Amino acid sequence: MTDVMASSFPIVPIRRFINDLTDGPFGSSLTSSHYSDNGARVIRLGNIGSATFRDADEAYIPLEYFKKLSRHEVKEGDLIIAGLGDTNHPVGRACLAPHSLGPAIVKADCFRARLDESRLTHRYAAWALSSSAISQQIRTLTRGTTRSRINLDVVREVQVPIPPQEEQRRIADFLDAETARIDRLSTLRSEQLALIRESLAHASAQLSGRITVNGMLGSKQRVVQLRRAISVVQTGSTPADLRPTVDTVAHNDLPWYTPASIDEWMLIDSAEKVTRDSSGLPKFPAGSVIVTGIGESLGKVGYLPHEATGNQQLTALSPSPGVNGRFIAWQLRAAERELREWAQYSRIRIINNDGLKSFPIYLPPRTEQDSAVQMLDSKLAEVQQATQVISRFQRVANERRQALITAAVTGQFDVSTASGRNVTDGVSV
Repeated sequence: MTDVMASSFPIVPIRRFINDLTDGPFGSSLTSSHYSDNGARVIRLGNIGSATFRDADEAYIPLEYFKKLSRHEVKEGDLIIAGLGDTNHPVGRACLAPHSLGPAIVKADCFRARLDESRLTHRYAAWALSSSAISQQIRTLTRGTTRSRINLDVVREVQVPIPPQEEQRRIADFLDAETARIDRLSTLRSEQLALIRESLAHASAQLSGRITVNGMLGSKQRVVQLRRAISVVQTGSTPADLRPTVDTVAHNDLPWYTPASIDEWMLIDSAEKVTRDSSGLPKFPAGSVIVTGIGESLGKVGYLPHEATGNQQLTALSPSPGVNGRFIAWQLRAAERELREWAQYSRIRIINNDGLKSFPIYLPPRTEQDSAVQMLDSKLAEVQQATQVISRFQRVANERRQALITAAVTGQFDVSTASGRNVTDGVSV
């Protein structure tokens, strides 16, 4: 193992402390067909946080089948290590199996370790393995392109700082308390953002007329079919429609969109410039409402501020004279679930153009449309600003959390004296 981190504690391969190490069953030994509603717990990658067991991702297998996989068994207090990672979930992170776990096994790409706790405690090891110092160390030996993977041999050779056992306990106690404080602040900010988003969703439903009475649009509202509010319905092109480009047609290039181009705010971005002759492709006029009529993103709604083109999954609705296109977009966004339920079934789920035109909408006078759009766009700007602020806070909090973990497990400060001061300055509400 190379690139050993700087530490005031001795650096030792973790294999010197391992009494037992196993991975999860691979291939046909454990598939989704083996899962059941209850029985023995299957610990998966989603359960392994940074020194924290995440209980939300639950899966079980029958107890009888659990007995056949006993070599993969996990008991409370065992050390669980992630053998697969990505940018947000580093490979090698670890946590402890909780006391309330009951019978359990690890799944593929998850490792269960039992250490000689008279020399290296599971609690401290979980924090050390979850530090950015060890993540960087492991990264040099990981395999995989988009996701990093390690095996049991790599795990055994991971170099870990080893303080005296009493210091291990103090470090674990310190990190338990300090990271819990950071995590509480992060949770609070997430809850604040959820409330702001909820207020926007309610306002869009109310102001665009989607508040329902007994499951139907209110009888006093002006309810019409969508065809009354649009003048043109244009479906995107298939890949066969695209022709190779030549320099002489470069001026015809348009932004090319797919369902993935529509974000949660109805904004359309991530455009790929069509580098082929787009002169014969269907054009989506500026001001169109874009609806995904097929595929996993069925019913997704966006608003197009400029001329563009797109694939066959997208349908562009051009508003009729006297209709505010953004009002229609807001209303359809509020009704995305209804749009999906409106879809027709054949071999695949699809909203065809005729079905889309007959979708019921609320169409008040233009002045009311404009007023609703102005208010909703203003609320959207507030949500976007709050999202940026809270995302920035979460990023800083995560960076501080990782820095704190690494500094503690490598002995960069004395946790017994640090506990009385605010070691997480800058991470506050």
